[in-house]
Amino acid sequence: MIFLSSIAVVDIPLWALIPFILMLLMIAIGPLLFHHWWEENKNKLIVSLVLGIPTAIWLISQHLTGALQHQLLFDYIPFIILLGSLFVITGGIHLKGDIEAKPWINTVFLAIGAVLASFMGTTGAAMLLIRPIIKTNKERKYKVHTILFFIAIVANCGGLLTPLGDPPLFLLYLRGAEFTWFLHMLPEWAFVNALLLIIYFTVDSYFYKKEPLENIKFDKTNIEPIRLKGNLNFLWLAGVVASVAFLNKGYFPQWDSHQVFENGKHGNDYLGFIREGAMVLMVICSLVFTSKSLRKANKFTWVPIIEVAFLFLGIFTTMVPALLYLSANAASFGITTPEHFYYATGGLSAFLDNAPTTVSFHNLAIGMNPGGVPIIGEGFVAGVPEILLTAISLAAVFFGAMTYIGNGPNFMVKAIAEENNIDMPSFFGYMIKFSLIILLPIYIITQLIFI
Repeated sequence: MIFLSSIAVVDIPLWALIPFILMLLMIAIGPLLFHHWWEENKNKLIVSLVLGIPTAIWLISQHLTGALQHQLLFDYIPFIILLGSLFVITGGIHLKGDIEAKPWINTVFLAIGAVLASFMGTTGAAMLLIRPIIKTNKERKYKVHTILFFIAIVANCGGLLTPLGDPPLFLLYLRGAEFTWFLHMLPEWAFVNALLLIIYFTVDSYFYKKEPLENIKFDKTNIEPIRLKGNLNFLWLAGVVASVAFLNKGYFPQWDSHQVFENGKHGNDYLGFIREGAMVLMVICSLVFTSKSLRKANKFTWVPIIEVAFLFLGIFTTMVPALLYLSANAASFGITTPEHFYYATGGLSAFLDNAPTTVSFHNLAIGMNPGGVPIIGEGFVAGVPEILLTAISLAAVFFGAMTYIGNGPNFMVKAIAEENNIDMPSFFGYMIKFSLIILLPIYIITQLIFI
């Protein structure tokens, strides 16, 4: 890849990172300071273009077209197609019903979400389950804590086991981590999610005992069996999983431009778009074979995925100088150990988007290699030491739950909860009442045990 092989010799001025910093700041403070203006997707596109176009022009003028091309063609397009595929297909699966809101039932809901998140994405699992769990708990007075743990487990920590689970992991997959490599983090996934589920069950049992008696009686008498519709979409979802797992350079070396074959010909990176073509085909099948009434019942719209596409166009473009700078200056940052990578990646993932944060620290790890280039060999994954990539992956996924802005589904879940008259904590209230006292201690213990 042109981008990765050239980064170590590029001298990037610090001011070239300003558009990237501004882009991330807009994502962080836009919803807080000018909420109504920021709600319009066209305004997000304007911000992306205003910051991205000058960055692209500067990169081209500095003869860094290859880096820009790689970022947009081989990272941005596959990234958006994967997210879009998961979003559209899961949007055709409708879960309906209202069962009794006992603590063990709510805990089972969250546990199922933790498993689904790794295979249908945190966004897909969150959007599939959030409305049923809200409906199940509608008779209860105390339910804010359920939404908070839902954000932590289903919208974040559950998505650790495959590159489908969370966008940061898919970007690492695109950089060379095998599909099955992420499964080696099963102990960390089980440890964190089990702790969260145990704590949630304890908290929910406490609040269940405080519920007014009439609420409990009303909940027991208003039961609607759980029904799942749009089951055919699980077939299309399996198609997406198979596309990511098997349509890659590991199985088709001719898709790798670095491969030289007996006839002297090189592989072709563009053949890799066969994978994206297969995913688009699954989306078309979902749209054709799913009843429009099911998507209407799910309140499905294209707005969220368009928002992601517009924002990440700006992020991926303005990110290029930052990635080049990190790789060329890795040794000067003092981030050298797995623990450093864990907390640095986690800290930024909590307050910035965890996808660009992951790519940035992956490039930082590459810059620490001899010669500042990716290394292929035993103990290395995606060009960096496996322990560093593990620390980056764990932190990006877990710490995305520390704030509403750490991961895309967080705000979506919050918005849906508020639509249903659940009084969610403010940005800082979420941290003070939940993430700093529940999540952070668990993440510190995880690091002490596993890293």
